[in-house]
Amino acid sequence: QWQLVESGGGLVQPGGSLTLSCKASGDILENFAIGWFRQAPGKEREGVSSIGRRDDGIKFYADSVKGRFSVSRDRAQNTVYLQMNDVRPDDTGVYYCGARTSGYAWDDTHWYHSWGQGTQVTVSS
Repeated sequence: QWQLVESGGGLVQPGGSLTLSCKASGDILENFAIGWFRQAPGKEREGVSSIGRRDDGIKFYADSVKGRFSVSRDRAQNTVYLQMNDVRPDDTGVYYCGARTSGYAWDDTHWYHSWGQGTQVTVSS
């Protein structure tokens, strides 16, 4: 059974850093691209980043996080990471990871499955 579990969220000050983890079960990382999304209160879930399933997996980033966030994958740990640097208050939200068949729009939630339960990130001084 495919399953994704997020962790690493917490309270961080503006300008700080945080690393989120998306731990996968089974062979999900070998078969699907993984996307990171976030959802702020009262807002729709929005795409943050995505990494392809191949070793040289294509990476995508939302304009709002380019140059600050970085996505990576560790096959030995069966985990995808989201490194968040220079965080801002509008980065606050619940962060989710999901699996997507390659070739579909990376930032469209309709193409994703096996969503994790989410991890809360709060950026505040």
